[in-house]
Amino acid sequence: MKFTNGYWMTRPEYDLHYAIQSFSATITEDALRVVCPTVPAEGRGGTMNHPALTVTFTAPMADVIRVKVEHWRGVVDHGPRLELYESPVKPVITETETEYTFRSGRAKATISKAKKGWRITYTGDGRLLTESEYHAMAHAYCKATGKDYMIESLNLDVGERVYGLGERFTAYVKNGQVVDIWNGDGGTASELAYKNVPFYMTNRGYGVLVESTSDVSFEVASEKVERVQFSQQGQSMTYDIFYGGDPKGVLEKYTALTGRPALPPAWSFGLWLSTSFTTSYDEATVTSFIDGMAQRDIPLSVFHFDCFWMKDNHLTDLTWDADVFPDPEGLLKKLKARGLHICCWINSYIAQESSMFDEGVAKGYFIKKENGDVWQTDLWQPGLAILDVTNPEAREWYCGKLRALMEMGVDAFKTDFGERIPVKGIRYFDGSDPLRMHNWYTYLYNKMVFECIEEYRGRGDAVLFARSATIGGQQFPVHWNGDSSASFMSMAETLRSGLSISHSGFAFWSHDIAGFEQTATPDVYKRWAAFGLLSSHSRLHGSTSYRVPWLFDDEANVVVKRFARLKNRLMPYLYGAAVEAHETGAPVLRPMLLEFPDSIACETCDRQYMLGANLLVAPVMHADGHVDYYLPAGTWTSILSGEAVAGDTWRRETHGYLSLPLMARPNSVIPMGANEERPDYDYTDGLELHVFRPEDGEITVKVPDVNGNVAATYTVTVKAGEVSVQTNSPKPYRVVVH
Repeated sequence: MKFTNGYWMTRPEYDLHYAIQSFSATITEDALRVVCPTVPAEGRGGTMNHPALTVTFTAPMADVIRVKVEHWRGVVDHGPRLELYESPVKPVITETETEYTFRSGRAKATISKAKKGWRITYTGDGRLLTESEYHAMAHAYCKATGKDYMIESLNLDVGERVYGLGERFTAYVKNGQVVDIWNGDGGTASELAYKNVPFYMTNRGYGVLVESTSDVSFEVASEKVERVQFSQQGQSMTYDIFYGGDPKGVLEKYTALTGRPALPPAWSFGLWLSTSFTTSYDEATVTSFIDGMAQRDIPLSVFHFDCFWMKDNHLTDLTWDADVFPDPEGLLKKLKARGLHICCWINSYIAQESSMFDEGVAKGYFIKKENGDVWQTDLWQPGLAILDVTNPEAREWYCGKLRALMEMGVDAFKTDFGERIPVKGIRYFDGSDPLRMHNWYTYLYNKMVFECIEEYRGRGDAVLFARSATIGGQQFPVHWNGDSSASFMSMAETLRSGLSISHSGFAFWSHDIAGFEQTATPDVYKRWAAFGLLSSHSRLHGSTSYRVPWLFDDEANVVVKRFARLKNRLMPYLYGAAVEAHETGAPVLRPMLLEFPDSIACETCDRQYMLGANLLVAPVMHADGHVDYYLPAGTWTSILSGEAVAGDTWRRETHGYLSLPLMARPNSVIPMGANEERPDYDYTDGLELHVFRPEDGEITVKVPDVNGNVAATYTVTVKAGEVSVQTNSPKPYRVVVH
C-alpha cells in the first residue's frame, strides 16, 4: 500500500504521523519501551496535542528481536492469534547519553536518543543488518475511509536482495514488487498466491516477520526504492528481526518460532497418480491405470481420488458416489493389497445438496452472517456454506467423517481450497475478526485435518496434499503449488514458486507434473516429469484429461519409469534431507543461495535448485532441449552420466528426455539404496555410498530408517587420496568413488 507521492509528498487522502525521536524510555527486566513523538517534543508543552508512537522491544527467543509499534493501545484484540513457539531469553538492555541498546543473543537494536533524527539500527554479530530511520515508522489515518494503518520501512543496502513472502509466481527476487499478503485462488500465472506469508529474508543474513494474520502490504524497494515498507490496518503492528548469520540460519530461527515441519511418511515420497479433476472414472478406470503402470514397470506409491469420488453437486459430503463406486471398501482393499496408499480430495466447503448441509445448519457448524444466517455462495458449488473451523464441535463433526474414511482404508487427504474465505458481514463462533481470519482460516483447516490423520494413524504417518497456507502452515505438509498450465512458461513459474516458498519455511513441496490446466505436449510432459520426480513429492494430476504417461507417447513411459526408479534409489539421501528439514527447517528443495550464501551468482538463480545439500538440479524448460545453469566452484559430477564438470561458471547444455543436469557437489557423499520399486524400504540393505571428488578429511552420513530414526552412521575418511569407511551397521555396503 502506498501512502506517498514521491519521496517528500503525502497522498492527500492520508495524514501521516512519523516517529521522529525517542522522548523517553522505560526499562524492565524483559523489555525496553520507548515513547516516540511525531512532532518535535521540546519540553512538557511539546508532548501535548499530537500523536505519539510507543515502541516495545522484547526477545521471544535468542537472536530474535520483537518490535511492537502502537498508536492507541485500547483496541480489543478479538483474535485470531498466531500460534508461536517462544523460548524467551533475558535481553541485555543498556542506556547511555546518546542511545539505548537492546540485545537478544547475537542480535542487537540500537535506538538513537538524538533530538532530531529517529533511528533504530539492527546489527548481528556487530554487522549492520538494517535500519529504521527518517520517515520510516508511522501511523496513518485515511480521511476518506476513517481507517488507521501502521507502517514501518527498513533500509536496504547496495546489492541487497529480498526473497520469500510465501509462494509467489512472480520474479524470484522480490525487489521492485508490491506484495499483498492475501490468500487468493488465482492460478500460477498471476500475482495472487495461495500461500501468503508475511516473512522475508535477504542475502545479508537476516529475516523479518510481521506477526499478523491480516492483509499486510509490502512495498519491496518500490514506493521507497531504498527500503522494504510494510503496513497493515489497525492501531498496532508487531514485527520480528531474525538474525541467523546466513540464510539457512535465518530459516532455523524462523521455523523454531513458527513451527518446524512434521516429517512426512517415507511412502509419501513415491509417485502419486490421480484420477484428474473432471474426467470420468470408475473402478475399472482406476484399475486400468494401476495395471498400466505395473505393466510398464513404473513404481507407484499413492493413488489419489480427486473430488468426483463424491456425487456431482454434493461436494463436500465425504460420501462415495454409489453410482460410480458401489463397493468403495472392496476397491480400497484391492488397492491396498497391491501395496498402494490412498488419498482422497476434500475441502471445507459444503454444498447445499450435500448430506452434511442440513445437519451443519441445524447445529451451527458453518460461518454465519452477522444476522445469524448461514453465509452462502454459488461460487464452486450451488449454495455452498463453509465450515466454521473456530468451532470445536464443528471440527469434531467434520473429523468424524474423515475417521470413517480412514477406517475404510484412506491414508491421506488433499485439502483443497481454503482461500475464498469471506470477510464482510461475517461472524465466527469464537468471535474472531473476519479480516484477520481470511488468511488464518487455512492454518486451522489444515491443522484440523492433519491432526485428525495423526491421531488415527499415529505420529509420523500423517500427510496432506494442501494448496493454501500462511504463517506456520509448514507444520502440516505437504503443499502443492496450485493450478499451473501445461507449458514451459508455467513450469518455470512453478519452480519460482517453489524457491519462494522455500524461503518462507516450507520444507516439503510439490506440483502437478505437466501442469493442471490444458493437456501438455509430449515434450512438456517428459521434461516436467523429470523435474517433478526430483522434487520432494511427485504427483501426476490434471484437470480435464488423464496424466498416465502412455497417453502422451511411448518415450513418456520410459522417462517416468527412469526418474521414478531413480528417486526410489535416492531415498536414503532424500529421506535424510527430510529428517534434516524436520529438525532444522532447512527445506528439501533449496534455493542456491541457501547452500552458497557467498556466491553472488547464486543470488538470482531461478531455474535451478539444490535437492538437499548435495544435489544440484536444473530442469530443462526449452523445446530444443537446452538448459542454462550455474555451477558453483569445484568439480561437479553428473549423477546420470558420470561426467566430471568444472564449476564456478555458467553452462549451456542440451539434453535428451532421459537426462538433465543432476550434479553431485564436490566432496560429498550420496547414499543410494538398492530398491527401485518403492520409497519405503530398509535403506541400509544393499546401500551404496557414492563419494564425489573427495578431499582429505571426514564426512559423516546418517542414513535414516523409514521412521526417521538413524539406522546407521557411516564416516568416510579421506587421507592422501585413500578412502576408508567406519560404520555401526552390520550390513554389507559398497563404496563408489567418483
